[in-house]
Amino acid sequence: MIVGMETESPHPHETVRAAYSARSEEYVDLFGSMTSTHPSDRALVRSWAAELDGPVLDAGCGPGQWTDFLTDRGLVASGIDLVPEFIRRARAQYPRLTFEAGSFEELEDATGSLGGVLSWYSLIHHEPRNIHIPLAEFARVIRPGGGLMVGFFVGDTVEAFDHAATTGYRWTVRALSQELESVGFEVIETHTRTGSGYRPHGAITARRQSLR
Repeated sequence: MIVGMETESPHPHETVRAAYSARSEEYVDLFGSMTSTHPSDRALVRSWAAELDGPVLDAGCGPGQWTDFLTDRGLVASGIDLVPEFIRRARAQYPRLTFEAGSFEELEDATGSLGGVLSWYSLIHHEPRNIHIPLAEFARVIRPGGGLMVGFFVGDTVEAFDHAATTGYRWTVRALSQELESVGFEVIETHTRTGSGYRPHGAITARRQSLR
């Protein structure tokens, strides 16, 4: 090492991508099917999806099981994820659906072109100071009246925790609701779920307000 030279820290996206790429097979085995999801989560997403009109994006789709779930509800759904290994698995498992590798902080979808976005635990590694970036992008691509559903880990305060892949963040329902409202969403419902052996979970459904 050359004394006085500073090493540049990797972009947070690169850290998340590398962490999940290294454990992609393990992740798929544990969480890559609808049988691994909680019944109440399936019911919640099913109810939310029933109110949507128009194309839906599964942001942070992983190996594609929720994208397929949304399609089975009669929606035109596609998925995007940072992790190429997940996208390859999703395309192989669900060849009739569309999956793209990339960041959902800069989506290619046109402004106001989507009926909804599902962000199911895909924001948990975003630093709180930067969470507004993907949320504002969701607000941009969702048409007025369209829906957003966010799944996240709940805590008493907004704080970091040691996730198995890389640093994750807990949110209070109030704090995340305020972030959503700040970029143009109206919070419709909030849900929390706790139980023995797992972290407390939360979900927020929100509606895109009229463009300002």
